[in-house]
Amino acid sequence: MSPASTEMLPEVTLQALHRAQAQVNALLLGKADEVRLAFVALLCGGHLLIEDLPGLGKTTLAHAMASALGLQFQRVQFTSDLLPADVLGVSIYEADSRSFRFHPGPVFSNVLLADEINRAPPRTQSALLEAMAEQQVTLDGTTHALPDPFFVIATQNPVDLSGTFPLPDSQLDRFLLRLTLGYPDAATERTLLAGSSRRELIAQTLPCLSEQDIRALRAAVEQVHASDALVDYVQRLLARSRQHPGIRVGLSPRAGIALLRAARAHALLAGRNHVLPDDVQALFVAVAAHRLVAEAEATAAPALAQAILHGVQVD
Repeated sequence: MSPASTEMLPEVTLQALHRAQAQVNALLLGKADEVRLAFVALLCGGHLLIEDLPGLGKTTLAHAMASALGLQFQRVQFTSDLLPADVLGVSIYEADSRSFRFHPGPVFSNVLLADEINRAPPRTQSALLEAMAEQQVTLDGTTHALPDPFFVIATQNPVDLSGTFPLPDSQLDRFLLRLTLGYPDAATERTLLAGSSRRELIAQTLPCLSEQDIRALRAAVEQVHASDALVDYVQRLLARSRQHPGIRVGLSPRAGIALLRAARAHALLAGRNHVLPDDVQALFVAVAAHRLVAEAEATAAPALAQAILHGVQVD
């Protein structure tokens, strides 16, 4: 972000962003790093995939973000019998007007929680992911624009659990970031057990930002400066991923664009108008791991991403 563009983004907007982040941290205890990554995805106009076991706070994160940001929230529980129309909407014939009227589905919201997305059949998964990529829905030859901002937080159970349909690699690539929440530490878990219901606390959350503020923040992210040396560093990471002996399919140029975009948002959250290698390193595993295809199925992609990161020096 140049000095001129810093003036275009009021300081009060950045302060409100940090207040929203603090509110989410107060609701999802002990997960400050994960909350920061979720805000990075939002500021980039990307989408977030959370892979974890049930009951670890995935729904709380999505609902808390929507409440703190003042955005419309919808949740869809993905099941094996869920149809694309259940997510996108449907045109219904009305006898009075002798015409079809479009009834929007839950995808027409600012924040959509697609819960357990890998329990739905591939056709329904694809319908949502197309909406994510195009930010619009086309039904019966008519195109319907989705709200702006539009942010999907999808959760999926580990693929070794029964009743799942793993997302294909091409669809995983639609998600800017993937993360896991994991179990809380003992002190945090004690606070959760002894404290108030998260649902009640979310209901008391006051919105800190408006849709217009979020659009302004997204425009500001685009102005955060990434030097030629920083771009060279990202390019070396991409090249290393394609040469690593344990990887069959490395990172694409689109992955590199996503990494740079996320790094700009990470810098903005830190109050800087330029990207540092630290920003790239903080995000690399979350951006890269789900896009890598390992030679051996048993190899953990996050470990491969860490190996790539450690194998490339910063000049």
